[in-house]
Amino acid sequence: MLRYLSSILYPFSLLYGLIMWVRNRLYDKGVLTAVDFDLPVIAVGNLSVGGTGKTPHVEYLIRLLKDHFRMATLSRGYNRKTKGFYLADEYSTAAEIGDEPMQFHQKFPGISVCVGEERMLAIPQLLMERPYIQGILLDDAFQHRSVKPGKNIMITEYSRPFFRDHVVPFGRLREGRSGYQRADVIIVSKCPDNLAVPEKEQFLKDINPLPHQRVFFTSLRYGALYNMLDGEPVHLDAGENVLVVCGIARPEPLVQHLQTRFSKVYLLPFPDHYYYSRKDLEKMKLELERTEGSPKIIITTEKDAVRLHLLRDIIKELQLPIAVLPVEISFLFNEADSFNNYIFDYVAGSDPIAPLVQE
Repeated sequence: MLRYLSSILYPFSLLYGLIMWVRNRLYDKGVLTAVDFDLPVIAVGNLSVGGTGKTPHVEYLIRLLKDHFRMATLSRGYNRKTKGFYLADEYSTAAEIGDEPMQFHQKFPGISVCVGEERMLAIPQLLMERPYIQGILLDDAFQHRSVKPGKNIMITEYSRPFFRDHVVPFGRLREGRSGYQRADVIIVSKCPDNLAVPEKEQFLKDINPLPHQRVFFTSLRYGALYNMLDGEPVHLDAGENVLVVCGIARPEPLVQHLQTRFSKVYLLPFPDHYYYSRKDLEKMKLELERTEGSPKIIITTEKDAVRLHLLRDIIKELQLPIAVLPVEISFLFNEADSFNNYIFDYVAGSDPIAPLVQE
């Protein structure tokens, strides 16, 4: 059955790959125009359709740059309920700007967070409202070629690297493998903490980076649990039973991590970027009550938490105990300083940049 399905999907992959190849060639030849802005612009994205760990990498860049430059993030705002350009303020919600931008907005109040489907139009609007911005991080923008970034960061997942994948629908690539050539930096994400040097060297050989490209390897680092409603730390014993509720592309690394910490881990998955309803919360309560043992708690991701916050009153009513597990990335092989200097030198080397002052 699987072989039969593959034979059906493969021609569609070839057709879609051809369409994307033609589109990219039109940009490469200048037939389609890419706008170049006079300030540092860093695009972060991937060749595949989600699950590479893009969000914690964007957050890493925010932490690296926010205390030195006036930074902004620009996302499409996937699955939001609004359209067009939207600049986040103190009243914004995940429904208005999307879950990932809302996560940036909540965690890093000192930066500007905006969304817009057409990035080449959104950037001028952002700069009109915030003319002091000194650098922009384009979230999930590797295929959005209407803006020419100064640096292009492409993330590929260790367990499913782009060089072993195929174009959708046969595989998970948004375009052909040759698209990696546009990247300035390639990051192999979600690596094992103990990734061996020979395996790293094999990855480098398979990637076959161009002379201008730099390749880094990162792993996930999970932080301390905190209560979703009040932000207070949540301390759990190893014998606790937990119900993982998440709407993310690839929940497997999260579940595997929690299985190393708790006796029993149950998963209640939802689609990526899913907006929860009261019915979903009632289902969570029922599933939590069905789990064996006691005490019991729900664990979710920060991305899910910003969407669940839209139902905080119902969560209080149902007395759902929800803890949030933050995640960050860590560079392997002691290469964090090399990456940091590469990015910092690019942003600082763009002229002119005034000293950072508080607005």
